[in-house]
Amino acid sequence: MFDTEMLIIGGGPAGLKAALSAAEQGADVLLVDRNPYLGGQLVKQTHMFFGSQKQYASERGVTIAEILTREVLNSDKICVLTDTTALGYFEDKSVALEIKGTFKTVYPKRVIVATGAQENTLIFPNSDLPGIYGAGAVQTLMNVHGVMPGARVAMVGAGNIGVIVSYQLLQAGVEVVAIIEAAPRIGGYHVHAAKVRRLGVPIYIAHTVVEAHGRESLEGITIACLDEKWQPVKGTEIELEIDVLCISVGLSPLTELLFQAGCKMEYVPQLGGHVPYRSENLETTVAGIYVAGDVCAVEEASAAMVAGQIAGLAAAGSLGYKQNNYEAKLKDAKNELAGLRRGPAGEKVRSGLWALTIAAGEAV
Repeated sequence: MFDTEMLIIGGGPAGLKAALSAAEQGADVLLVDRNPYLGGQLVKQTHMFFGSQKQYASERGVTIAEILTREVLNSDKICVLTDTTALGYFEDKSVALEIKGTFKTVYPKRVIVATGAQENTLIFPNSDLPGIYGAGAVQTLMNVHGVMPGARVAMVGAGNIGVIVSYQLLQAGVEVVAIIEAAPRIGGYHVHAAKVRRLGVPIYIAHTVVEAHGRESLEGITIACLDEKWQPVKGTEIELEIDVLCISVGLSPLTELLFQAGCKMEYVPQLGGHVPYRSENLETTVAGIYVAGDVCAVEEASAAMVAGQIAGLAAAGSLGYKQNNYEAKLKDAKNELAGLRRGPAGEKVRSGLWALTIAAGEAV
């Protein structure tokens, strides 16, 4: 059993920035992550980021992870525990941690939940065949372990993750046979989709996987066109010979700890699923529990980092740590996050936040 001023659960982009922002104000921080490394999804991302220099424009995700990790480890205000899982939040405001096989209880004054999100999947005949992966698993194989997942790959999902991972597969020498998207248009940024199209990869919009084929592992799939009711149209089937099927059909926030803590939640599809109600400072309906990153709205890593900065500053400020241009930094971070959500790319998140605001008003 031990106490800490602030516990941050999750060492991805949101958690790292939250830790740095809180520590800069003077708060003592305990940062935990269940992985043996910090950085979260950033360690898999070899593409360059967009945005401004403040958002690490022109830097690769893996490089950003290295920069933030180095800053965190160099801070004398931040204690880091990797290979550590937060098992539960309890009525006495304690959090149970499993640390490399041992169990500890921590009593933080403030908690920031930055647990991120998990990949969604698809169910179809033979969807459990070896050779069918989530996009994150394929990124881990290639970009973390240097292992090619297969020789001929089809990607399901033409959002940013789908087209980016497809391009990374091509860079690794893997043949990308097709990208399959159920929606009537490509969801990812045009610049990413244009890269794979220029390399000859067909993108089948308004299509889905009907069935996978294979005896002991994946050997091929059948895809078909979808009608306006999202049903496969008979006679439009196409057979693709592949040994890997990569699924990239969105993410769902990892909110188990928030449910357990009693935070008021709402199902908002535009934000990824069940998300917590929170204030403009990202404090939930349970006093002292803050959120940042994909756990409260599935969006880009740049937005997760800025949200982490807001949560870290606000949580530190609530403990009385308001130094180093506190008010200005908090205001700037809020403006920066609003800026990242402007334009067509942020329309989905904006509509989700509006729906959450409406739901909050109806619940009062």
